[in-house]
Amino acid sequence: MGYLLYKKGLDKSIVKERLMPLITISLWPGRTQEQKEALAKAITDAVNKVLGAKREHVIIVYQDTPRENWYIAGDKLE
Repeated sequence: MGYLLYKKGLDKSIVKERLMPLITISLWPGRTQEQKEALAKAITDAVNKVLGAKREHVIIVYQDTPRENWYIAGDKLE
């Protein structure tokens, strides 16, 4: 299921538009805004090419999670 976005058109009517995919990326803190923007553009391009999704429908969310909150197989990542 995609998210629904409500847009106001020139005629002031409200139009429903499905947005997908929603891509969530977890990162350790420290990436610059420029790096995140470049990655978002590259992922959007790939999703458009591979899945055929419209660029304006691709949503990317970054979650900066401190390293001390990362675990694998029950062990803390260092």
